[in-house]
Amino acid sequence: MKLPFSKLWNLEYVYKTLISSAFSVGCTILFALYNGYLGIRLFSAWHISAFVFYLFLILIRGCILWTEKQNRNRSESEQQFCRRRTFLKTAVLLLLLNLALILPISLMVVLKRPVHMKLIPAIAMAAYTTYKITVASVHIRKRKRTGNLLVAELRTVNFIDALVSVLLLQNTLIMVNQPAQNESSMLVLTAISSAVIYIVIVIVSVHMLIKGIKQK
Repeated sequence: MKLPFSKLWNLEYVYKTLISSAFSVGCTILFALYNGYLGIRLFSAWHISAFVFYLFLILIRGCILWTEKQNRNRSESEQQFCRRRTFLKTAVLLLLLNLALILPISLMVVLKRPVHMKLIPAIAMAAYTTYKITVASVHIRKRKRTGNLLVAELRTVNFIDALVSVLLLQNTLIMVNQPAQNESSMLVLTAISSAVIYIVIVIVSVHMLIKGIKQK
């Protein structure tokens, strides 16, 4: 029997979300290992805090992907039960991720993040970050259409990841273009913009948690 268009769209959207998230997990593992290595070798608070952030991303995405993989052989009622259970676990991890972001964001505000990058790589980073935040913003508006609680959470996590990339880009551009003697002049601007973005991250996380708990 031919499936309705809406059903086919949901299946394709879920599949694409899971595939892109699996790719993101692979990239995030590399970022975590890189920052973990530098954190231990250089005794860098920034790299250690970045390692913790990426570790939480890996755990959240990994738990969701594993649940969806196991759900292939489960009934519909079992799938919903497992999704809800995984959602509650990963929601706690997401709240811990929000707390873990305080240290790296604070280090970026006071320009204590080590940056070894020239202008051209910084421009390339800006282009990629623009693409990343655009895609994440579009998909976070579509997250509720599938009816899959975990897919909605993945899209929320991707949006938060993109917002953190915006903070990284801001810090990189300031460090690359700002003379060392004038770095203190950017303190107020970075503090305000970082606080606004962090508040958005917390609001998005809490909103997702409340919606997920209410969903039957």
